[in-house]
Amino acid sequence: MRFHVITFGCQMNVGDSDWLSRSLLALGWERVPAAEADVVVVNTCSVRKKPEEKVYSLLGRLRDMMQGRPGTFVAVGGCLAQQVGADFFGRFPHVRLVFGTDATASVPQALARLAAEPRLRLSLLDFSEEYAPRERPDLAGGGQVVPDQAFVTIMQGCDNFCAYCIVPHVRGRQKSRAAADVLAECREWLGAGASELTLLGQNVNSYGQDAAGDGTSFAELLYRVAELPGLRRLRFTTSHPKDIAPEVIRAFAELPVLAPHLHLPLQSGSDRILALMGRKYDRARYLEIVAALREARPELTLSTDLIVGFPTETEEEFGETLSVVEEVGFESSFFFLYNDRPGVRSVKIEPKVSEAVKTRRLLELQALQDGLTEKAYAALVGTETEIMYVGRSRVDRDAEGSALAEGLTSWAGRDAWGRVVNVAVSGDADLTGAFARVKIEKAKKHSLTATQLGATWSK
Repeated sequence: MRFHVITFGCQMNVGDSDWLSRSLLALGWERVPAAEADVVVVNTCSVRKKPEEKVYSLLGRLRDMMQGRPGTFVAVGGCLAQQVGADFFGRFPHVRLVFGTDATASVPQALARLAAEPRLRLSLLDFSEEYAPRERPDLAGGGQVVPDQAFVTIMQGCDNFCAYCIVPHVRGRQKSRAAADVLAECREWLGAGASELTLLGQNVNSYGQDAAGDGTSFAELLYRVAELPGLRRLRFTTSHPKDIAPEVIRAFAELPVLAPHLHLPLQSGSDRILALMGRKYDRARYLEIVAALREARPELTLSTDLIVGFPTETEEEFGETLSVVEEVGFESSFFFLYNDRPGVRSVKIEPKVSEAVKTRRLLELQALQDGLTEKAYAALVGTETEIMYVGRSRVDRDAEGSALAEGLTSWAGRDAWGRVVNVAVSGDADLTGAFARVKIEKAKKHSLTATQLGATWSK
């Protein structure tokens, strides 16, 4: 069987899709472009309306593409699949598998069964009370390519039920994965050649604080992972501010491999809006956390999520969000226009903010963040840093935007803070996974340009 996987949404989905692809390769399946696939797996997101609409549009295109090709079919998984369920079958006849967020571990066997029984349809939508164990594919065989940056899921689901958020409804209640299993997977990735690990969960700070946990706290897990040989960088996402423990903040001071960057969703700078959202912290508490993090790790940078136009948000309250963004000095932010999601509490909060007002506020917030990012990047010009090359740059250009001289190739790397750094190097060797010391020469809107100092090295 030939397969293709398409992923929407968060890094949790990226990690799930990667595991699924590796599992199918281990079964002897072949990964091909979508137009050549016998089965296309679509891993979906329903946190916002826009990715949901993209999924429906994609399924229409896949239906047209598969016409005249008997035996081909689509599997729909992830958050939107959990939300819509078997209704996909009536709307899209070429969909033969719908699987929810707790059923990923069963998908390889389900796809194999569907391939053998052409008239069968399956829906796997039940939530489980524990983290469903997954067989880990052999990273050394089956044509597997080991990434230098690997994702390791440590938990599933969320217990917070923020007023605007559909995640607990489509991913279920929080279920922590056993620490021994997490550590075993981390060792496998590092042993196979990965240099950087990212621990994933809907709210990693509350890892272990559920019935499925084994008593290991998130801070304890960080320290145990940090001790593993071969690890150069350790990251984690996503963090809920209300659950970040002093021990996790202290880890930024005590663990050199822990990357000096944290994504810490703020959502709003208004105490009233934060209370309506059910976030369970206020502006002052958020700023206390930021101060403690920067005391622990002065070079730490922060990124955040912000919701624009939450129901009843006033101009003054939006201004409070602007002021917090400026005070913290986020290096980057992700902005979302509020929209109602099925079954969440904020659907009933009135009045709603008009689309025109939301759009105007979004543009104002983006302009503020662009200025903060530009200032932060400009301050890096002339400094030296260590990067890990992650692949070829999108465009072969020098710092001034001109075509590269003959014999040079532009490679993209990431520094410890996660910034994209483009470097022109001589030759055509594959530098993926190699480390280098570079000097920043120019700051662009979303990236940096640098020159390499000396030779590259591996982990």
